[in-house]
Amino acid sequence: MLDMQKRLSNSFNAIISLPSTAMGFALCIQISALSWLLSTKYHLDIHEIGIVWAAGPLAGIIGQVLIGLISDGAWFWGGRRRPFILIGGTLAALMVFLLPRIDAVASLLGIGNLLVVAVIVALTLDLSINIGFNPTRALIADVTPDGEARTRGFTWMQTISGFWGVMAYLIGAFIDNYALISIGVVIVFAFSVVPMFFVTEPRELSVKSDQVAATATEWGQLWRIYLAHGFSWIGVQSMFVYIIAFIQQHIVSGPNSMAAFAAQSGHVISISFAVMNVVGFLLPALVLAPLAARIGRVRTQAGCIALMALGYFAIAFMARTPVMLYALMAVVGIGWSAVVSLPFAIMSEKVDKSRMGFFMGIFNLSVVIPQLLSTGVGYVLKSAADSNVLFIICGSCLAISAGLWCLVSDKHAAAAATPQLSPAH
Repeated sequence: MLDMQKRLSNSFNAIISLPSTAMGFALCIQISALSWLLSTKYHLDIHEIGIVWAAGPLAGIIGQVLIGLISDGAWFWGGRRRPFILIGGTLAALMVFLLPRIDAVASLLGIGNLLVVAVIVALTLDLSINIGFNPTRALIADVTPDGEARTRGFTWMQTISGFWGVMAYLIGAFIDNYALISIGVVIVFAFSVVPMFFVTEPRELSVKSDQVAATATEWGQLWRIYLAHGFSWIGVQSMFVYIIAFIQQHIVSGPNSMAAFAAQSGHVISISFAVMNVVGFLLPALVLAPLAARIGRVRTQAGCIALMALGYFAIAFMARTPVMLYALMAVVGIGWSAVVSLPFAIMSEKVDKSRMGFFMGIFNLSVVIPQLLSTGVGYVLKSAADSNVLFIICGSCLAISAGLWCLVSDKHAAAAATPQLSPAH
């Protein structure tokens, strides 16, 4: 074991964040480029784009739980999580490479229906991400002790991952999505493989007896976490998939050519998500971790989600220029910074550490099932006269999520509220 791992140094936190960053970068490419490619290059309707996106959550329902369960008991290639990170990262890099080549894949396979091939590629990409994502998060829990150190590990994860997510969106905005895909293939592969040579996984996971007992009695709390997180992701995923419709109706003026219209809408999407992710990667380590230590993780999460809901409602009724959209996406980024960092730390303290992969997989159902449900928003948009209904739906889901988070107990908030007595002199 390297000294930086023994000391849980910032360098070590950065290194264990890279595999998750790789999976996140692949997801950013999917978010930034998939709907854009399907709409502008392959000319699929908005509800057909939703069908393609639904393939990923279907893969996640099976993939993350199964991989998590297997990785808890597996040990090969020198690790419990390592093999799945290596396999998932390699496959994800390959699928990212194929994203702009769906028509070539269709021609090679002799399939005339691009929708079918798009679903196959999206399904394989998301399955690859799911193979890797669960172990990358479980790895952080495996090598950090419960409490402030683990919160720091997950907030570092979001800081590093968020920074590279911003880079992804900026590349898409100021160069193009094709350059993003080419660069992404290298980053996804390198960030998945290289860090695995610098991390030593524990062969046996030490589990406190009260952790095992707590898992049996905490299921009520876990279901509240799953439900609260699930409503967050209905709002988040719906925005990711269908914001293209809102931008094309309300933000982008009609250029003279379809090519210019496609380029302008793609630019606005990339800048919007870049702004959101700048806030998303700056806040976790700089603001959320200190705030969570002061008032508790759950209160911090609920407050951030409430602000995200307000940002969504404001977009629905006020965002009619690119600048206004970007400003409100910064508000949305406050909630995003919490969604992708704090819930993992909140959930991990309530379960048996020796089964962390399994519980991370179950936790991921609160992401992938809402992603699947968000497909229905596409059909609402198809029949709606005004696409601002998208952000009304998103804001409502986030408001419900904020309320549900208030029902989750937080032992760290209780500890922070307990007066500390000065030692007697």
